[in-house]
Amino acid sequence: MMMQSMVSRAVKGAMLGTLASATLISNVAYAEEGADVERIEVTGSRIVREGAIAPTPVTVITGEELMSTGVTNIGEALNQLPALGNTYSLANSGRFIGTAGLNLLDLRKMGTGRTLVLVDGKRHVAASAGSAAVDVNTIPSVWVEKVEVITGGASAIYGADAVTGVVNFILKKDIEGFEASATKGWADDSGFNKDRFSLSYGTDYAGGRGNAAFAVEYSAQNRLRALDRDQTAVSYSSIKNPETAPEGMEDSTAYPDEILYPNAGYYAIDNTGTFLLDGQWYGFNNDGSVFTKGTGEVDDGFRCAGEGCDFYNLGKYTDLQPEFERYNVNFKTNFELSEDATLYFDAKYVNSQSTDYGQPAFFFKNLYSSAATTPLTISRDNAFVSDSLGALMDEKGVSSLRMNAMLDGLGQRIEDDTRETYRYVLGLNGIIAEDWDYDVYAVYGRTDLERVNKNNMIRANFANALDSIKDENGNAVCRDAEARANGCVPVNVFGEGNVSQEARDYINTVSTGTAKIQQTVFGATFTNSYLFDLPAGSVGLSTGVEYRKEESETHEPDNAEGTFFNSLGEDKGSFNVKEIFAEITIPLLADLPAIQQLDVDAAVRYANYSSTGDATTWKAGLSWSVYDDLRFRSTIAKAIRAPNISELYGAPSETFYSIDDACKSSELDDLDQSAPETAIRRANCAALGIPTDFDSGYDSASVKGQNGGNKDLDPEESTSYTLGAVFQPSFVDGLVVTVDYWSIEIDDAISGLDSQDIVNRCVDSAGGIDNQYCALITRDASTNEITLIKNYSLNIAKLEASGIDFDIGYNFELFGGDLSTNIVATKLLERKDYSFQDEPDSYEDFAGTVGYAEWQANLTMNYRLEAWNGYWRTRYIEDVSLYTDKELARNPNPSNVMSYPSYFITDIAVGYEFENGLAVKLGVDNVFDRDLPYGSTGTGSGSASYDNVGRFVYTTIDYKF
Repeated sequence: MMMQSMVSRAVKGAMLGTLASATLISNVAYAEEGADVERIEVTGSRIVREGAIAPTPVTVITGEELMSTGVTNIGEALNQLPALGNTYSLANSGRFIGTAGLNLLDLRKMGTGRTLVLVDGKRHVAASAGSAAVDVNTIPSVWVEKVEVITGGASAIYGADAVTGVVNFILKKDIEGFEASATKGWADDSGFNKDRFSLSYGTDYAGGRGNAAFAVEYSAQNRLRALDRDQTAVSYSSIKNPETAPEGMEDSTAYPDEILYPNAGYYAIDNTGTFLLDGQWYGFNNDGSVFTKGTGEVDDGFRCAGEGCDFYNLGKYTDLQPEFERYNVNFKTNFELSEDATLYFDAKYVNSQSTDYGQPAFFFKNLYSSAATTPLTISRDNAFVSDSLGALMDEKGVSSLRMNAMLDGLGQRIEDDTRETYRYVLGLNGIIAEDWDYDVYAVYGRTDLERVNKNNMIRANFANALDSIKDENGNAVCRDAEARANGCVPVNVFGEGNVSQEARDYINTVSTGTAKIQQTVFGATFTNSYLFDLPAGSVGLSTGVEYRKEESETHEPDNAEGTFFNSLGEDKGSFNVKEIFAEITIPLLADLPAIQQLDVDAAVRYANYSSTGDATTWKAGLSWSVYDDLRFRSTIAKAIRAPNISELYGAPSETFYSIDDACKSSELDDLDQSAPETAIRRANCAALGIPTDFDSGYDSASVKGQNGGNKDLDPEESTSYTLGAVFQPSFVDGLVVTVDYWSIEIDDAISGLDSQDIVNRCVDSAGGIDNQYCALITRDASTNEITLIKNYSLNIAKLEASGIDFDIGYNFELFGGDLSTNIVATKLLERKDYSFQDEPDSYEDFAGTVGYAEWQANLTMNYRLEAWNGYWRTRYIEDVSLYTDKELARNPNPSNVMSYPSYFITDIAVGYEFENGLAVKLGVDNVFDRDLPYGSTGTGSGSASYDNVGRFVYTTIDYKF
């Protein structure tokens, strides 16, 4: 029988065509035959070695360990590993249109598109249109046996997109028995709660020749608003320091430029309406009457702090956690057709729904004009002007005024994202000629996205509804007769709660966009771990071919034009890639003084992309076992990432940039007037026709932008190195220490230009204004204001990162039970972004800033005593700066809050397993109720590393038979 053949081959250490297994703590597994025990390490390789360990560093964590805390989705647990960034977790996934509810992995925080996510070594369909990023919330956590995080040379083995590494989810194989689990959790200081339910059943059939299993999972959480927690309900605002620095102390941190005040914020905008008249700010009571706004003890033009400050807490629109719900249905089966051939089939369906609440439509500042900030103008004869407001306008002699307002009466803008993911895998694996394994497979995946944007203001309808008068009967009507004939309903924007449902229905619309992502893969792998023998051991070889087609198509709503919603382009594109790869391991020396075993590994992959042409990746590695206890390992690798569909074919889409106009007189006057660069900028501004006294009066504009793809992109290219050691002392049983240095450099990185760089480089060019940057900028001919900045993907950037990974595991007996301890830590040495790779002296180093802590570590302890088990984990994030060195070089004292302190957070749990298969567990995440850093909500790209839920109590009940 085939099973007997595989067992006999396992004795040789060659479970062909599969990945080696691993333990959580030491990354070392044991294959046992009678009394013989040999060490086999997880390799990140398709070749399994006998008595040899491959050079590639791999961090392994079991599925049980991942779900040991109160998380309900496996992605949330993975994002807490030091090597992975919280770029897209549930806490911050709503930062962009269409991304709410996604959980994307970002290894080394060099971009989610540069981390390759696999399931059982095979590709998985993406979740975000136009990209290759996989939503790991779609992975069935109930079947996850372990997860391998692989760095160094992974692209040559597993394929493109692995420029920073691979996260490979290894699912359980033959599943037998019934398992059900239910988790319910509650936050300590809010109404936030989470649920997770799962069941799995598997059984053999056909006399043991086949196995079939299915699993169903459900997880959900409700919405958690910033106002729901006392800590995050506080309104913070950075306001210009009222204290003037003494002469010579202008750059001293003792006199910061801005102070982050609590109980402070904007007074120049709120949800009842504000306006500026004759130097005084006014607001509205709910009956539409006028009152004078208090600007507090500290007044910064639009914001205030201190006694008497009538600030508005914009935190009311911040959600700490989105409303989220996920269903996951999985089926798998395998059947032994013959002794040397097994047919397998996997299928899954995932439905995830997330709701993201944003700000309502708003109008603010009204000192310039753009698509997002068209002035809200009120005429004196407006039907809803109160006696109080009318008297004030008459007193001041004005016939109209401009208002600022957060239009709460129209409702918060709401985005409902529904994703449906389908994935099917069909394959045949087995043995050819005794020593060759084969695996031939086909994979098809599809993700359908429906994005529903509610309370989307139709600008023309709002303008018509706002411009109201009273008819001959004293009723409020829209001024424009044609608008009235078309159903216009006048709107009252003065005060709170005065917008009628009829006006809201007339002004707002629901906009629905869709996207479809498809992936088709055909592949075959052939492996022989004992190709032939050399004096030092057996040569292993793995080779194969793969064909992959990626397709993505988005359809934007037909009614989005002319609304408050960003106008997005419709992306549509596809590409295919044909690949051939090979990997070899060669034992060079063995059983010599100081060389117990010396192996070399090499891999190469050739790919032909329909979009970008040919590409070759490779890796080479060395593994040197000095003696039983000590081994050194090293790799060097070249990898590529082909541009994704959005980067290639993305249609121009609307966005908004915050920039400082380089031609403002205030900007020019702050420059060194004796510097030749200043003269160049002044001359170029003049050549653009901008007068010397041009100053728009705002500090940071929200300017309309346009992003798009570029069909002429080339692939990114990366070079990575690793050098490490594994120490497993025979004199300390159960101890394993690994240390690995890693370095990644990505050239021709695909990036858009920074909007401020476009503005500055336009007028800083020594060759005048006839340059590529000025061509991207549009200015208003009458006001000279920037009205549009175009931006497209280019191969212009460079990224660098390096660090040291530590993994220390120690297992030992304690008080009659077994204690397993593990420390996983990363020391980040550098994380540099070069906006222009041809300018090697101009870069930004993010190491030591928010999201890029120089030290991160997890300490985990598991203790088991008979039926009892306990769990303890502490995460550590070193203190981080809020500013990069480059930013501080420009301004060394921007704020009184310059950093976040070091952060510790601890999770604990205790469980008991009954003899009848029932197990219960009670756990507390953030047991010491550690607060967020001062002023943070934990919803940013970097700050999501910090817990924003607070103490969270949960209980889990499991049943198995």
